[in-house]
Amino acid sequence: MKKLLNLFAVFFAATTIHAQNPTTFPTKPELVFVEGGTFTMGSTVEKNETPHSVTVSSFSIGKYPVTVGQYKAYCAATGTPMPDAPSWGWNDKHPMVMVNYNDAVAYCNWLGEEFGGDWRLPTEAQWEFAARGGNNSKGYTYSGGNDLDELGWYADNAGGKTQTAGRKKPNELGIYDMSGNVWEWCKDWYGDYSSSAQSNPKGPASGSSRVLRGGSWNDAAAYCRVANRFSISPECRSNIIGFRVLLSH
Repeated sequence: MKKLLNLFAVFFAATTIHAQNPTTFPTKPELVFVEGGTFTMGSTVEKNETPHSVTVSSFSIGKYPVTVGQYKAYCAATGTPMPDAPSWGWNDKHPMVMVNYNDAVAYCNWLGEEFGGDWRLPTEAQWEFAARGGNNSKGYTYSGGNDLDELGWYADNAGGKTQTAGRKKPNELGIYDMSGNVWEWCKDWYGDYSSSAQSNPKGPASGSSRVLRGGSWNDAAAYCRVANRFSISPECRSNIIGFRVLLSH
């Protein structure tokens, strides 16, 4: 009997981390703890991805991108109007889109007021460390594997729109949708990497563009790599851009 229970526990744990199509997304975003560590950030694929050693402290990050339903709850609580809907309309289980950088920051600030703690957008280094699977990383091209069809929604499988968060395979830490579905705002201004080792980097002190990470439903697979970087004006609102929250420790 003990052996049977142990087998059941292993099976249950496995199915939990690979659960797909969650039925609800609570107002307070679910978080995954990411133990701090050192990793090689970047790659040799593109010139703006100069590999370098980065050490990050522990943090917790959203298990999923912020959903439409979660953002609606914020709007209702604060009297903030919802942005114009994308062409396919709003679906509460889909990642929120049409939010600019300041919209995302305001949502994070509201979480802090509602639930306490330092809620904010992840730095680019925190985002990549989490997307790679943190200290459990197996060195995959995408967040959780090398077959993007198993992991994320992109141009070849998304049907021209966002899809319900959490329906694809998670990465090594149990985090979903970090490759594809929507680009995600990061806290950093965009700038060139330093080739020297860094600890908890925060990006340039100023700039004209903010960092986006992860690729989207409208992008080719190459844009969904964990090391891929993109930047855009913080004022931009788009049906391919959303965000994920982070809670500092």
